Amino acid sequence: MTAAPARGIHDLAAAEPDRVALISDRATWTFADLEAATNRFATAYASAGVGQGERVAVRLTNRNELFAAWAGAARVGALVVPISYRFTVAESRHLVADSGARVLVHEDTSLAVAATDGLDVTGVAVDEVDGLLATPPNEDFLGTPVMWMTYTSGTTGQPKGIVRPTPQPMRETPPQPYMQFWGFGRDDVHVLTGPAYHTAPGAWAWMHLVEGAPVVVMERFDAARFLELVAEHRATNSHMVPANFVRLLELPSDVREAADLSSIRRIIHGAAPCPPAVKRGVIDLFPEGTVWEYYGASEGMGTVISPDEWLDHEGSVGRAFPGLETVILDEQGQPVPDGEVGRVHISAVPGFEFAYHQAPDKTAEAWSGSHFTVGDLGWMDEDGYVYLADRRTDLILRGGVNVYPAEIEAALVEHDVVVDAAVIGLPDERLGQRVHAILEAPGDLDEEELRAFLAERLADFKIPASFEMVEELPREPTGKVSRARLRAERM
Repeated sequence: MTAAPARGIHDLAAAEPDRVALISDRATWTFADLEAATNRFATAYASAGVGQGERVAVRLTNRNELFAAWAGAARVGALVVPISYRFTVAESRHLVADSGARVLVHEDTSLAVAATDGLDVTGVAVDEVDGLLATPPNEDFLGTPVMWMTYTSGTTGQPKGIVRPTPQPMRETPPQPYMQFWGFGRDDVHVLTGPAYHTAPGAWAWMHLVEGAPVVVMERFDAARFLELVAEHRATNSHMVPANFVRLLELPSDVREAADLSSIRRIIHGAAPCPPAVKRGVIDLFPEGTVWEYYGASEGMGTVISPDEWLDHEGSVGRAFPGLETVILDEQGQPVPDGEVGRVHISAVPGFEFAYHQAPDKTAEAWSGSHFTVGDLGWMDEDGYVYLADRRTDLILRGGVNVYPAEIEAALVEHDVVVDAAVIGLPDERLGQRVHAILEAPGDLDEEELRAFLAERLADFKIPASFEMVEELPREPTGKVSRARLRAERM
């Protein structure tokens, strides 16, 4: 009887040390390389006193070491707190402090020192682990899956951590339902196109590594380079967002037509609404039957739809993922009739139920029995297909990245000339939405000076693409600025 192929980084390194794990412009790593780096990071964490259930913050660009830093956390039973490498000192510090992280893995020493000043946090520079021991500090956790404590937010703009069960010691890596659903395995080649600190791109890449499938790491997405990498490595799949599709369709037609995409079996996309014209364009670009869409959030998976289903139900994000249930509820938590808009609620994968870190009220608001919502509005047709009416009314989805208006507004009103501010998302052909700021500012205001002011407080993708001055912002009877009215007037 033939033995089952090895699964999990440790077992793969033992069984097939020379099997390729990661391919990037910096280096190609085998599973033996990844295993050694994983143990070095785990040694660094153990030396810093990190224990089971504690947090390791990782602020790295897309590079091979990022995956070793994650896997190292699992080796000591810790959760990973991914931090955007585009975050400022203040933004990074908030996540480190709020999560209670014991360690910050970084590639920018000056930022790390500032972000951890006064905190009981050990900085681990990515280039300083090479000399550490490459053996596991605790063999009980060799098969423990990586667990993330990701941060998301609502319209308050205050990020909140998503806490899942504490990693438990295990020697055998558990199967992954998403990989099984799409039939992915060790013979696949995955291209990482998005920043791995985002929940979906990082998780999809990690799931492939666990199965023994090599991952091609793009440090930043470039449409032409993506086509080259697919052909060069005979890539079979990728997780993408609509902004990636727009850039692919913007390439000259002769470049797209010359691309060898015959190895592609699946292109999975989500994270932002995909305009129908863009969706039809990529369905035509990639091999027939390969472009699948899903709807979900950092909190969990919700629905899935094949390309054929989408062509028959244009605009839908699909039906409930197998084993899960999607329901549409009103404000009282009661089901609404087919075709009526309500809040989209999703059942959680058993064992992956979540709570919001130090936010019991927010946790209670999210759950209705065994189903959770992130506040998205939508409806369901008689066949069970879900359509989104809005993505959390005030939330801006810029190229698949969540941008929270309240956070930007808070930074804007710190400026001496700005009396009040409202930030909304306006349609953008490339990014889905662009950030637009509407200001009550009676004095002279220089846009470039304002951008420089914001750059000290916000990541670059949060800085408004456009500004508008008004004498007075419209308000609700409660005195709250009416973003809905501002959006309606500008659409």
